[in-house]
Amino acid sequence: MKRRIPLALQVLIGVALGIVLGVTAGKGELTETLGAIGILSIKALRALAVPLVFFAILDAFVKTRIEAKKFGRLMLICLVNVSVAMVIGLTLLNVFQPGKLWRGKLEALIAQTDAKAPEAKKVEDPEAPGATLELLPNISYYVPSSLVRPFVYNNLISVVLLALLIGAAIRKVRSEQEARGESTEQSIRTIEGFIAAAYQVLLVMLEWIVRTVPYAVFGTVAKVVGASGVGVFALLWVFLLVALTGLALHSLVYYPAIAYFWGKKSPKVYLGQGADAILTGLSTNSSLASVPITLKCLEKMGVSTASARLAACVGTNLNNDGITLYEAMAALFLAQALGKDLSLAAQFQVVLASIMAGAGIAGIPEAGLIVLPLVLSTAGLSAETIAVALPLLIPVDWIIARARSGVNVMSDMLVAILLDAGQKPTNE
Repeated sequence: MKRRIPLALQVLIGVALGIVLGVTAGKGELTETLGAIGILSIKALRALAVPLVFFAILDAFVKTRIEAKKFGRLMLICLVNVSVAMVIGLTLLNVFQPGKLWRGKLEALIAQTDAKAPEAKKVEDPEAPGATLELLPNISYYVPSSLVRPFVYNNLISVVLLALLIGAAIRKVRSEQEARGESTEQSIRTIEGFIAAAYQVLLVMLEWIVRTVPYAVFGTVAKVVGASGVGVFALLWVFLLVALTGLALHSLVYYPAIAYFWGKKSPKVYLGQGADAILTGLSTNSSLASVPITLKCLEKMGVSTASARLAACVGTNLNNDGITLYEAMAALFLAQALGKDLSLAAQFQVVLASIMAGAGIAGIPEAGLIVLPLVLSTAGLSAETIAVALPLLIPVDWIIARARSGVNVMSDMLVAILLDAGQKPTNE
């Protein structure tokens, strides 16, 4: 059989060709059309990823025993990872204070980039709380008013909660039937068979869509490069460099080191065999859309099914180190640029707000940029000041957003590796 080009290489080729076309063609009908076509594949990938997560969790309950203590370990690992991310971000901003290079230049930079103030995007679900850092509205939204609504509006956390509830109920019913000596062949086993079959069908469908991802990447990259141009990087390189440095230190230094020393996975395995998922996250700007490929990569690494699905499906909304790190760094950078020196206590307030933003509102489109004004307000910046400073981030946010998604995918894989380290799941 003819050997196929690896998906990671196909994606890289798509990115390179998209950049070339975007630079040469600029903003026009060609790049706009290619971008619109490219987004179709990404939308389809995201749409199928949610039911895949649902059936993956149910299938895990059916086939393996997921220990309750693993959930505690999941929370602990996520807490440690995000704490390290915050230390990296605060250290970079406080030691080098790069935001001071923008002091007194904000108005001139805005005029040169021709940026506009960001507007909150309309949330499709009328029950969604929108961009808010308040805990109760976010928690309330995750408890659905119907079983269908989470799937209609791709509310991943609600889907995960439903899957956990149904999966636990299936195990309970099966255990009770077996304890009473009843035959399960015509009852609960039928449901289990349907779950396994549905999961396999979804995997086949996703495999077909994944093959179109490199072409989608080509179109979307051509569109964003054509719209933003490359000259903007000469103006905004300071912020871009700071944001990407923080994300790179966390994902390319901390993650591989922890995977190697605690997870016993070498960088060649972690980064090499996880390249498909990482590059998919980078190119599609969605860690959710990358879930199917993340599961495949973890399988190639030898990570158990239970750990992989717990981290990539259940924990995906907790493993948002990328967006959390970005929120805190962007807030502190703009505070420095505006001449506001934050105390350590104020910086920790920004950190807490960033953590809430990462865990609570990750499902909102472009959540990192839309929620940033709320995080900035915790730093004591007025609404007028935020409206002046925030537009500067728009021209380069598209590339930082993709880096955030790539970091989130790497976080999912690291958590799965650490959950699996030193123990094997018990198959039933």
